[in-house]
Amino acid sequence: MRLPETRDLFARKLEFPAPRSEVLETVGDTTLSPPDGESTTIRAVVDRSDVETFDSADDLYDTLMMLVGAQFIGRRYYDDRGGMPGDEENEVSF
Repeated sequence: MRLPETRDLFARKLEFPAPRSEVLETVGDTTLSPPDGESTTIRAVVDRSDVETFDSADDLYDTLMMLVGAQFIGRRYYDDRGGMPGDEENEVSF
């Protein structure tokens, strides 16, 4: 499952506020597929948190977003307004 799809999953499968144990039991084994890199599970990500109760689907989603690895970020240091860092020779100034 892609990370952005998890918010809908949480809203469908869980009742909030949801204790950590219920989240892990209900959706913990769901595999998260990053755009680049190795997959992980919701359980592995939530285990990095010390949150005991999630107030809403958005709260749980925000926790995932803060704790997923770099493989979920996409292209690192990408900026669609300019070049890559250290690429001064192709820089255009107006």
